[in-house]
Amino acid sequence: MEIRDSRVLAAVAHPLRNRLLALLKLDGPATASVLAEKTGQAVGNVSHHLKVLSEAALVEEAPELARDRRERWWRRPPGTLSWSTSDFSGDPVAEVAEAVGLDRQTALSREWLAELETAPAAWRDAWFSTEAWLRLTPAELSELNDRVAGLFDEYAKRAAEDPSAERQPVFVFGRGFRAQP
Repeated sequence: MEIRDSRVLAAVAHPLRNRLLALLKLDGPATASVLAEKTGQAVGNVSHHLKVLSEAALVEEAPELARDRRERWWRRPPGTLSWSTSDFSGDPVAEVAEAVGLDRQTALSREWLAELETAPAAWRDAWFSTEAWLRLTPAELSELNDRVAGLFDEYAKRAAEDPSAERQPVFVFGRGFRAQP
């Protein structure tokens, strides 16, 4: 889903809502109670944020999973979420969304580094951190973005086709932008 509406972007940018979206993507449909347990939040708070996500069409109900009329299950619609800051020129919501995303990426990176020494050897050996200084045109940077996003999609499809117990949640991110060393 290509986000072009500021209200939808604001819904995604909230840290708890972003985490709820990630849980629904990784673990599949869930109730507010299950999501509350996984996030350490109150059920009412999670329900509120699911309503905001639903109004933005970022989650949808999965009524076929309910055991009775009171139980409400939620799922992410298929596809990935993306936006371009150029679509939100002058809109402070885009700036906040980028800052929240960067904070999340940094926090997750720091959490991994804190647990690195106690992580299983296979995970310690497999993790990576990479960076590169390149000389690119804007078109080449855009192409690089498309190729990296394509790799992310390829690995997401593998996991969907083979949901073995060996697969664990892995956070991968990349950024590319004009800068000076």
